[in-house]
Amino acid sequence: MCDRQAQAAEIEIRPVPIAVLAIVLLLLLTLAACSEKPHPPVSKAAAGPVEVDEQRSGNPERGYEVVVNGSYMSCGLPYRAWRRAAGAPDPGPSLPGRNQKNSRLSYSLSVNQDANGVEVVSANCLLCHAARFDGKLVIGLGNEWLDFTGDPRALVNAVGGYVSDDAETAAWRKWADRIAAIAPYSMTDTVGVNPAPNITLALIAHHDPKTLAWSDEPLLEPPPQKPLPVSVPPWWRIGKKHAMFYNAMGRGDHARYMMMKSLLCADSVAEAEAIDQQFVDVRAWLASLRPPSYPFPVDRDLAREGRAVFEKTCSACHGTYGPGASYPNLVVGLDTIGTDPAYALESYADSDRFMDWFNRSWYGELASARPAPGYIAPPLDGVWATAPFLHNGSVPSVATLLDSGKRPKYWLRDFDDPQFDARALGWTYRSLSTRKQEIEDPVERKRLYDTTLPGYSNSGHRFGDGLTDDERRAVIEYLKTL
Repeated sequence: MCDRQAQAAEIEIRPVPIAVLAIVLLLLLTLAACSEKPHPPVSKAAAGPVEVDEQRSGNPERGYEVVVNGSYMSCGLPYRAWRRAAGAPDPGPSLPGRNQKNSRLSYSLSVNQDANGVEVVSANCLLCHAARFDGKLVIGLGNEWLDFTGDPRALVNAVGGYVSDDAETAAWRKWADRIAAIAPYSMTDTVGVNPAPNITLALIAHHDPKTLAWSDEPLLEPPPQKPLPVSVPPWWRIGKKHAMFYNAMGRGDHARYMMMKSLLCADSVAEAEAIDQQFVDVRAWLASLRPPSYPFPVDRDLAREGRAVFEKTCSACHGTYGPGASYPNLVVGLDTIGTDPAYALESYADSDRFMDWFNRSWYGELASARPAPGYIAPPLDGVWATAPFLHNGSVPSVATLLDSGKRPKYWLRDFDDPQFDARALGWTYRSLSTRKQEIEDPVERKRLYDTTLPGYSNSGHRFGDGLTDDERRAVIEYLKTL
């Protein structure tokens, strides 16, 4: 009945009996029911200002509790098996509000129960969104020290040898299957860069957009196996930003994007809806975050000079600070910004299938994926703590960001004993003359940032090149006050 063909005919106009009208009406209703409604095409945005979308109100205190206890993850490694495999490592710094069992774990791990009542342990948001600075753990500071170069399946398989019963085996198997599905898309070339966008796309490929049911086989073509590098932005920017992500793709309801990590476990709309309100609260808490204060001395006179230079040179994109502050939420086009285009182009030109999935899915009921062909100039609150810079972490300091001729081509941070350079606003590093493939030491090879690799370029953002050395020093001093 849904397979219709148009036919031409001569029709003699006569009165139509009511019964015939009823049959025609029933036929039309049937045809409408049979016809699948077309979903709107993928919508893309232009460079320029990002419009504001109203966000749902949440409870910041409850949001903090969700973050530190990770109650949104319903799968993971069986806790008892993990303890037997890992022993009792030093949990490190503790956080207020961690529940009893979580308080004995690293702040980046949380214990919850799966659907069968098995206690499972998994990483929470703080794995990527908390880091140490000046000896203190700063929640919301992007962790630029994580190593995603290895295969995550190794740990999962090691813990699998310690499961003790059918329920634990089932819990382990679910986690093992999920990690196996995303592992090929999670391994980076370099320590310190983050593969989160690629992991999310890999998860999307295994979920039905309407039911969110998991499929062991991908339902659409997965992303490229080599993830593009991403630097983790600080959480305290959320309160100012109208859209999420470097390309401003995350439009509409921010909570729906923030909760997408739960795709690793959540297999139904009902489970997603239960997590949804938690992330309305999480978003409210993140919007309340403020950056830490600069912990070292500041030359206030020099900072005042720097403010004048900054407001003349930088504020049109990055906004102003202090009384009467404003932030333009401006996406700068690739031709203007000139930074490595790979991430923006992959999202804008090459990922229609993932945007289509999102916009048709339960997530797209309140949010929309609308990337722009460029990168949004971020607010610079607390920027002094957020090295390395640019969306791919390719520039080691503010000093080298403001003077592109001094950016190293191959450079190496000290991951074992990192030292902060207060003059340059970045972590100390060594500049090398050797490509990654030519380094013999495997540890040093994977730690080397090679800006000649695809997606790793340190080009662009040359707006500070026209400043004098004195003006750059003044701007750096001013940025310490933000």
